[in-house]
Amino acid sequence: QVQLVESGGGSVQAGGSLRLSCASSGRTSSVHVMGWFRQAPGKEREFVAGIIVFGSGTSYADSVQGRFTISRDNAKKTVYLQMNSLKPDDTAVYYCAAGETLAKIKTTPIYWGQGTQVTVSS
Repeated sequence: QVQLVESGGGSVQAGGSLRLSCASSGRTSSVHVMGWFRQAPGKEREFVAGIIVFGSGTSYADSVQGRFTISRDNAKKTVYLQMNSLKPDDTAVYYCAAGETLAKIKTTPIYWGQGTQVTVSS
């Protein structure tokens, strides 16, 4: 099993920035890709960004491309999501996830965190 714990959510005005963190523990050697998803009220959970844990490669949703950056610190077993130029539409609960490949994590993540709220006011 792998445990994922998010932190860093909060409230910010439009145009501001936040950085989310996701610390992993447990059988992390089985995790090849980490990612972030979000779920806004009344909407389905959607993929935001993903990163290959050992190696190179990232993937972003079109809606956040150029504004959000995913990164990792393997020594700390932590993945980050730097969110800049935030918009009210970015308001959602953000979830950390772990999976097998960048393609698979978008539809079938294996592990989930508990989520952290991000609220962007206009």
